[in-house]
Order: sequence, then structure tokens, then C-alpha cells
Amino acid sequence: MKSVGWEITEGREPIVATAIHDGHELRAEVLEITGLSDSDRLREEDPYTGAWTNIVAGTRIIARKSRFEYDLNRQRHRAVYRVPEDAWGLPVWKREISEPLVTQSLAEYDAFYAEAHRIFSEMERRFGRYIVLDFHSYNHRRGGAAAPIDDPEANPEVNVGTGSLDRDRWGSLVDRFIGELTDFDFLGRHLDVRENVKFKGGNFSRWIHANFAASACCLAVEFKKFFMDEWTGEIDSREYEAIPRALAATLPGLRESLQKIDR
Repeated sequence: MKSVGWEITEGREPIVATAIHDGHELRAEVLEITGLSDSDRLREEDPYTGAWTNIVAGTRIIARKSRFEYDLNRQRHRAVYRVPEDAWGLPVWKREISEPLVTQSLAEYDAFYAEAHRIFSEMERRFGRYIVLDFHSYNHRRGGAAAPIDDPEANPEVNVGTGSLDRDRWGSLVDRFIGELTDFDFLGRHLDVRENVKFKGGNFSRWIHANFAASACCLAVEFKKFFMDEWTGEIDSREYEAIPRALAATLPGLRESLQKIDR
């Protein structure tokens, strides 16, 4: 399914892969008043994450609209950035955004969540329990293009956000995912994969767990932008292409863990 703001492909297994910050598009009236360049916006978006959803035969959800139009990973009242403090200090608008523009953006936000509710309800009906892999990326050189990288102790290469899930129910699945992603031979080394260090998961995963507490396990998987230059957007194709291979290696374990939980 295609819409103005997202693309959804419904699949045949109980695993969903999402990239809700992959989008870069703005509708014309929003683009007209944005105070940011394309490169400024791209730096805070999650470019290239949409392609990682191809690892699953299940449902895939990819955002096409920029988070600078509406942010699907924030609560509704914070989904449209209004002042620099909402957006890492960036000058979001050339002039104050009008309420009609906000209303239209929130209508799209609401439509996305309505569609997500339909999809996840159908997943619950078909499979009972299912997994959502919510892919993101994050910056680690905020001091500038020539600045040192941010402290690796506080910025793992992969942060798995599980702050809103029921660990009594899903803990064994989470541990296996983290363990297998860590153990993968990633170009001759091992990724630094840790849980809830940098992020605990955003509004999307919280919403999933609140609405589908008995059926859905959402892992907010945030890759540090070690696979690209966050300031220029230039990608390191060797590292970037290794990421979906690492993620795909975890799928058999996720399926098996899900079956054990079902039993």
C-alpha cells in the first residue's frame, strides 16, 4: 500500500520491519517555510534504514515523509516541531508555522497510526504473537564534521531499546537477539550491541506495547551512524551492506524464540 507519507507491504510471517524515520519528503507548503537545508534535515533523519526492512518476508513499513513534517516516533502533541528546542536547536521554520499546516500534518500522523492499528490487529488475529523490528540510526559526531566521535561508552554501535516491553514475557527473545547480533562476524569483528544505553525506544514502540501488550514485541534497533558520514551523507557501502546481513542472521533465532513463547 502506498500513501502520501508511507509505504506498507503486508507479508506472510509474524515479523514486521519498520523504518519510520527513513523519509525525507516534505509537502510543498511545508517546504516553503522550512528554515533548514536538505543536508540539515538529512543529518537528523535516518537515511538508508528503509532498505534494511527487506530482510523480512513479513510486513514492511517505511516512512516517506520527513520527521520535520511530523515525527511518527513522538507523541501526537509533540509530533510537529514548533521551536528549535523541539529539534536539536535547529531553526525549524523561517516564520511561525500556521495552525492549518499543523492540522494537516497531524491528520497524516493520525492516519498512519490508524493504519498501523489495522495491520497489527490483523497480525494478532493471524499469528497470535509477533515481533516488530523498528529500525533507526543516530548521530555520534554532534560537535561537527571534524570533531571527535562521541564517547563510545555512552554510544553503542547498536542500541536495542526495550524500555516499554514486558521483559518477563519477552526477555529470552530480547537476550537471544542481542547475543546473536553481537556474535555475528561483522567484517572480521563484533558489533557493540547493548540494551537501553542511548535510547529506550520512542513513541512508536510504546504505542505498540500499550495497544498490543499480549501479542507484540517491538525492538527499537538504533544503529549508530558508523556506516556513513552523518555530516555529508556519504555512505560506507561495505559497512552499510554488512548491516542487513547481521540482522538477517538473527531471524532464525527470533522465529524460534517466538515459537517457544507461543508454546
